Amino acid sequence: MSDHLTGTTFEERAAEQLVKPFQRQAIPNAVDGTVGHYWKRFEGYDRAGLRRLGRDIRAHAVANLPELVGRFADTCEAAGTQVHFAADAAEANRIVTGICQAAEARLVVKSKSMLSEELELNPVLEREGIDVVETDLGEYVVQLDGDRPSHVIAPIIHKTQGEVRELFSRVAGHELGASAQELTSFARAQLRASFLRADVGITGCNFAIAETGTVVLVTNEGNGRLATSLPRVHVALVGVERIVPRLADLGVLVPLLAGSGTGQPISTYLSLVSGPRRAGEPDGPEQMHVVLVDGGRSAILGTGYQDVLHCIRCGACQNVCPVYRQVGGHAYGWVYGGPIGAVLTPLFKPTAEGMEVAHASSLCAACDDICPVEIPLHDLLLDLRRDRAERRLPGRLERLAYQAWSYAWSTPLGYRLSGTLGLAPLRLVARSGVLRRAPGPLGRWTRGRDLLLPWRRR
Repeated sequence: MSDHLTGTTFEERAAEQLVKPFQRQAIPNAVDGTVGHYWKRFEGYDRAGLRRLGRDIRAHAVANLPELVGRFADTCEAAGTQVHFAADAAEANRIVTGICQAAEARLVVKSKSMLSEELELNPVLEREGIDVVETDLGEYVVQLDGDRPSHVIAPIIHKTQGEVRELFSRVAGHELGASAQELTSFARAQLRASFLRADVGITGCNFAIAETGTVVLVTNEGNGRLATSLPRVHVALVGVERIVPRLADLGVLVPLLAGSGTGQPISTYLSLVSGPRRAGEPDGPEQMHVVLVDGGRSAILGTGYQDVLHCIRCGACQNVCPVYRQVGGHAYGWVYGGPIGAVLTPLFKPTAEGMEVAHASSLCAACDDICPVEIPLHDLLLDLRRDRAERRLPGRLERLAYQAWSYAWSTPLGYRLSGTLGLAPLRLVARSGVLRRAPGPLGRWTRGRDLLLPWRRR
């Protein structure tokens, strides 16, 4: 996957997505169901209290991150896991490539990992002659289609079942049936062969436990366990912010993740991996490696944006965001869509294109209300917009216009007079108080909506 931010704007990417009628219907339908399951999941529970506990655990972990990173590395090594530190994507990719080459790997199977999407790991390995197979069903579909995930939890939320059938039929070389059962059976047969031949399994990490050196995988498919137990080598990609202090913290965080992400009481599979296979154990890898990736996370520590590192990647904010529901994840231009993407992308990619997605929000604060660890996404988006405005030096005419506006509105008389003068020409072209095509800069507003003019006093 290449960096899709370069050379495009959010408006251009959103326009491209808005012409896809299925997506505009499918995404709201899917996320509405998930949000409904979410509310049912927490009926009868102290949801507010559970969220506060989740926030406190994540806040404590992030506030003590340097110490926890050291503890996690020590306990991993004590369990026989080899630990590597990567400052950025390039270093992480070099480390993973080196591990695969040392294992003389020809085939790598991957369980779902948003961090690997950040690293753009697959093409790096493929350039070295190493085949990579995504084994999460949704990730497998987007890999075959040359696409990329559209949602943190549901990678192919933007695709129809018919599109998946057509894609799988091309791979199979004959027409497949339309039922979900037949399509998943085909994918299962294809992926099973890959698991049996793979030399290296690569996974992400939902939580990393400093107390025990454990990598925690929360999944709804069996591919996570197969990727960690069948290949000779297991590589876990761990963003440094995924570390939490104690195993007992999972008692709060796992229900929050499963409930917020899919509305489940608990995911189908909860896998805790602590080191390679030991003597007498029937399965597991001969080697386990953990690659701890910074990738810009440490730069956020101690800033006003530190709270975003509390995120547990549940996707709940995407499910309720009115902007995401219309344009999907691809419009955001990078790995993460929705409110969390509108915050993370400007922080990880502070380019002009990266910064603009902070404006891809209605600021309705629905994301604040549903976030399982109470990240103040609404406030962070406002702060990013303020930062972008301060970095952008306005032109002379813009400065003069704002100075005149400030002067005019500094007195009650000036305020009333400017309102009257400003509305007068608009009333001339409006019909029944509604302006459907505004002149000048207001034209961008009326391109997608009507402008209702204030009523005249009688």
